[in-house]
Amino acid sequence: MTIGLLVLRLFAGLLIAGHGIQKTTNYLGGHGLRGGIEEFKGDGFRGGALTALAAGAGQVGSGLFLAAGLLTPPAAAVAMGVMTVALTVKWRHGLWVQNDGYEYPLVLVVVAATLSATGPGDWSLDRALGLTPWPSWWAPLAVAVGVGSGLLTRLVLHRPPVSAPATPERAR
Repeated sequence: MTIGLLVLRLFAGLLIAGHGIQKTTNYLGGHGLRGGIEEFKGDGFRGGALTALAAGAGQVGSGLFLAAGLLTPPAAAVAMGVMTVALTVKWRHGLWVQNDGYEYPLVLVVVAATLSATGPGDWSLDRALGLTPWPSWWAPLAVAVGVGSGLLTRLVLHRPPVSAPATPERAR
């Protein structure tokens, strides 16, 4: 189980961190901060650079902390938050990723929730620092805070689409 948790943490954590790096830099195929800003604007979010930086920093930080097994439940909550926002953006496309659906963000939310419940395993900084085992109440708290903060972010920062005013041609 220890090796399995290590592999899961490393792969999921580094993928989440990489996703954040892409939002804010030209590394890993990213389009720099300008590209991150345009992505969020295109998805209907306000906030510009601040929104892109916050999302990118949340992904990089939570991903690296998950990969290291450091402060696992709080790191998982942050990862769940940013990936819940991504899930809400992709929701209208359905589940499957080949249709630009929410499959990938959903998997990362579930992996982060699972890590908050299982803990990081023996080969982790949490273990080395004596922080494990985390109390069992941390898992539901991490899920509630993570998913809740993602939904709240969507509610606060997302602009509803502006409908075009009815014209005589459209009214027909």
